Amino acid sequence: QMQLVESGGGLVQAGGSLSLSCRASGITGLAFSFKALAWYRQSPGKQRELVASITKTDSRDYSDPVKGRFTISRDNVKKTIYLQMIDLKPEDTAVYYCSVGGISGVGYVPGSWGQGTQVTVSS
Repeated sequence: QMQLVESGGGLVQAGGSLSLSCRASGITGLAFSFKALAWYRQSPGKQRELVASITKTDSRDYSDPVKGRFTISRDNVKKTIYLQMIDLKPEDTAVYYCSVGGISGVGYVPGSWGQGTQVTVSS
């Protein structure tokens, strides 16, 4: 049973930076290295949306609102997913979820989810 544990959420002012981490357990490093990884976010009035994804070959994709500001990365030895966020905006406020899954013909497909961590950006 895979477990994903997030850290790094919190309160930051607009224009600031924040880094999120998500450590996986219950999976080998080898298996982790073959997974696609992603970060999602969800605000109270919105659907959960895909923010960023990274494939087993380190190909990255970002949603338009965060492109140029967010960076997703992975460490297969530490079995950790990272999301580096800069120039944060109030509209980035959401619960952020990490995910381990795969890639289909239409893009990232989630498998497991983290518990979510709150990111609040004040104006």
